[in-house]
Amino acid sequence: MAEKVATGRLGPFPHVSIPVFSISALLIVGFIILGAIFPETAGVVFLGAQTGIADYFGWFLIVVTNLAVLLSLYLALGPYGSIRLGAQTETAQYGLFSWVAMMFSAGIGIGLIYWGVAEPLTHFYESPLQEPESIAAAEQAMVLTFLHWGFHGWAIYCVVGCALAYFHYRKGLPLSIRSALYPIIGERIYGPWGHAVDILAVFGTMFGVVTSLGLGVMQINSGLGTLFGIADSVFIQIGLIAFITLLATVSVVLGLDGGIKRLSNFNVQLSFVLLAFMVIAGPTLYIFDSFVENMGNYINEFVYFSFWSEAYSGTNWQVDWTIFYWAWWISWSPFVGIFIARISRGRTVREFTLGVLFVPATIMFFWFTAFGGVAIQMELGGNPGLIDVTREAYGNAIFRLVEFYPLTEIVTGLLIVMIVMWFVTSSDSASFVIDMLTAGGEADPPKVQRIFWAVSEGAIAAVLLLAGGLSALQAAAVVAGFPFAFVILVMMYGLVRGLSRDHLVLYRYEQWYATEKEAEANLPKAYAGEDALSGPPKIAAGN
Repeated sequence: MAEKVATGRLGPFPHVSIPVFSISALLIVGFIILGAIFPETAGVVFLGAQTGIADYFGWFLIVVTNLAVLLSLYLALGPYGSIRLGAQTETAQYGLFSWVAMMFSAGIGIGLIYWGVAEPLTHFYESPLQEPESIAAAEQAMVLTFLHWGFHGWAIYCVVGCALAYFHYRKGLPLSIRSALYPIIGERIYGPWGHAVDILAVFGTMFGVVTSLGLGVMQINSGLGTLFGIADSVFIQIGLIAFITLLATVSVVLGLDGGIKRLSNFNVQLSFVLLAFMVIAGPTLYIFDSFVENMGNYINEFVYFSFWSEAYSGTNWQVDWTIFYWAWWISWSPFVGIFIARISRGRTVREFTLGVLFVPATIMFFWFTAFGGVAIQMELGGNPGLIDVTREAYGNAIFRLVEFYPLTEIVTGLLIVMIVMWFVTSSDSASFVIDMLTAGGEADPPKVQRIFWAVSEGAIAAVLLLAGGLSALQAAAVVAGFPFAFVILVMMYGLVRGLSRDHLVLYRYEQWYATEKEAEANLPKAYAGEDALSGPPKIAAGN
């Protein structure tokens, strides 16, 4: 009975959290069945829910993301930075490159290639605040793209990941969302409240990831059309989902070091190769000049766009863009947060925060400049038809761009391979994390459950494509992410409360240690060390 209370597991299933697994699996399988039978109804339900959330709670998602930014900066620059995610004497479990590669692969996925050209171009020709296709629209397009892919999203990952790593590695609690609530509800995290937040996390992870998977197969289909003339078809896309889900299943069965780490490193290396090619073969000087200017514009307008909510304009541009992104980042945060926590043992809070908040975002800013910024410059200079292609299908934009570069067919093939690899690394990482959640926070969950969740992700992506393509995928991400925004607020409070207690302990220990050394130094040499103080101070419960 004691084990049941401590772990939430029962009977002959020692690696299954029965409430979390059974309820999550039942609801998700039910959605797959209903969505397959009534795809139009599923699409209408998700789109209606998305509209309601955006209309009435868009402001709330804006507040949550801004609070995440403020807390992340406080963690990086404040008094808690020296606290280590693990014992104070530990070192980082993974090297910097592998750590960044796995974090980047899990946190971004296919969206980087899908939106790399399409989003800046769309903001350029459909500018919400400037005259479309003007210089001012070009500058603002890059600012808005940086806003959606920059510090706000990574701050959400940072807060969730730091909270989970702290409570798992320092307090010995399960690597699960429920553990972040321990300072607030104590042992009740092993009861219904803990089960509820983990089930929410499973849903957020599942629908956030399948949004990326759906975008990915749509773009692969576009790339195959460019290379081989294969027309866009939902059935081809479902076949691609089946094939790539198989690859992801193999990777997740191999585990964190055997599959996910190696694929992530390979994927990031491919990405850097492509990025270097675009910089060298493209307008190199323009890319570096515009990157510096884009960063300056982004920083200059950061506060304004962080709080902009269209209250005075009465427009609804943000529903399809900023609100969608904030909900998408939030829906991904259980998955990415747990995954980053799993690979971050031994790092200090400051190292963790600075690494998560700034390194991936800076790489992405340069990526969008080298792809989307160059596309905008081409349109301003000679109208090569990129806008028309983007209007037709977002996924086609990057393939049209590389037609203006040498080795077009090779680069197009590389892009398709990269999309597949991003697909695999997103799916296997998500399956690994969902398995941890449904295994009660096990850091190395059972393989059979990983296979179940990997297959489920592919099935849901297929259902959402049948239910309405891009619109249904976006709506699913918003609907899944919204409830978890409330959990993130509670996690912020729990993290600060836990860190403040640890900081007090470390401060008193440092004071005691200094006093000990001083007393020892003042003793005669023959007695040094024999008149020790009573030991490190203890913190009374409730402090």
